Amino acid sequence: MIHPEIEKRKTFAIISHPDAGKTTLTEKFLLFGGAINTAGAVKRNKANQSSTSDFMEIEKQRGISVATSVMGFEYKDKRINILDTPGHKDFAEDTYRTLSAVDSVILVVDCVKGVEEQTEKLMAVCRMRNTPVIIFVNKMDREGKDAFDLLDEIENKLSISLCPLSWPIGQGHTFKGVYSIYNKHLNLFEPDKTKIADPVIEVNDLNDENLNKFLKPAELAGLKSDLELVEGVYGSLDQSMYTEGLLAPVFFGSAINNFGIKELLDTFINIAPSPRSREAEEREVLVEEKNFSGFVFKIHANLDPKHRDRIAFLRICSGKFERNKFYYHTRQDKKLKFSNPMDFMANEKSIVEEAWPGDVVGLYDSGNFKIGDTLTEGEKLQFKGIPSFSPEIFKEVENRDPLRTKQLEKGIQQLTEEGVAQLFTQQPGNRKIIGAVGELQFEVIAFRLEHEYGAKAHFRMLSYTRSNWVSSTDKKKLEEFVKRKQMHIGQDKDGNSVFLADNDFMINMTKRDYPDIEFHKTSEFK
Repeated sequence: MIHPEIEKRKTFAIISHPDAGKTTLTEKFLLFGGAINTAGAVKRNKANQSSTSDFMEIEKQRGISVATSVMGFEYKDKRINILDTPGHKDFAEDTYRTLSAVDSVILVVDCVKGVEEQTEKLMAVCRMRNTPVIIFVNKMDREGKDAFDLLDEIENKLSISLCPLSWPIGQGHTFKGVYSIYNKHLNLFEPDKTKIADPVIEVNDLNDENLNKFLKPAELAGLKSDLELVEGVYGSLDQSMYTEGLLAPVFFGSAINNFGIKELLDTFINIAPSPRSREAEEREVLVEEKNFSGFVFKIHANLDPKHRDRIAFLRICSGKFERNKFYYHTRQDKKLKFSNPMDFMANEKSIVEEAWPGDVVGLYDSGNFKIGDTLTEGEKLQFKGIPSFSPEIFKEVENRDPLRTKQLEKGIQQLTEEGVAQLFTQQPGNRKIIGAVGELQFEVIAFRLEHEYGAKAHFRMLSYTRSNWVSSTDKKKLEEFVKRKQMHIGQDKDGNSVFLADNDFMINMTKRDYPDIEFHKTSEFK
């Protein structure tokens, strides 16, 4: 029997291309869930109110999300855990790791721009795990693509079947609201950017006389014919296909104006899956098992600028997590207990006594955790995580202030353990090389080193553009290779040897010259 507390949980991530309105949608969920009273848009002229889920100083300044935020709230007897991810492609790895910790996903698409490159990449990661996806088409209050054209584009580019569960009335300046196909219910709202507006009219039947006061005959006729076409083309929702990740329900709305959000949230809590079993290297871990297990998918330093703390985000997979109880850290082979485990509401934290599968708890960490670590009640388990991918830009760290060397080393160590970027150490001389996907990561590292650790660094561009993890069944041959190629070898955070190359040609030549060495594009080759 699955415990009712587990069935109550809905843990999901909101993902999208930058600027599609993801953080705004997160805010509105919190607003409808009663977790906040007024919502703040991510970009606003007055600096007095930033969005609840963007809490790092650089996020407030730049108006972008660069770290995943975790927020929990209660809504209609359900416990909702939202993981808001960075949309910017330079932080894709943080998003990939977050997707390993959720049970479903809401993908936000901008109706003006349609499906963008980053959206396709994120969808590919969801497909790797058959994660159920709901699509929210945002910004319907702007002049954008026709709803039917947009559905065709989503189906073709993301290779997924669709089933619209709400439908827009008009678009841009003629946008009046949304009709819930799922609940056969029409809500017409006045736009309100910060508070929940009272519905102007609620009807359950499109032949209701009152509708004529709010919709012109042409608008009503258009809605009816659209709905007939939707039903003919897309049919009704097949719940099992959605759960298997083969079919995506679609909702329309405008997050900034609170249009269509309630329809999305009310349907989501009915159809989205509760926590289910998880794959570990050794076996499948069932959610209803009595013994506790969970894994760390994210580490964040300095969540509170007043206290230099590190927090490991733990996703619970089975059993019940309890405060002050000893748990087994499988990689370090030792027992740990946590006296202040935390529950999150963006940057508001509260101590939690117990937590269930699907919940994410924050554990204060003095350096025990790495991303992917597993905690259990004694069993040796390792949950399958998201590997490190090869970066594209490599820069050497140069210390601008020799008196702050210790702070710089600590900052680089902690920020790379958080997964902001990858760190490779090169000998001789202990050279620190940072590998990242995009330039923005270096900006974030420099900013955080200065503001959180009081250290100043300069990053010198290197010629490398590829990294391959290397291994061999013959230990001697690997040692000899590392020695010979010393100028191109770095050690990653786990001490694995990585071959740093200028281009694919160099990698292919090296592969040919050293047939006993295996080259791997990701760190998950053991």
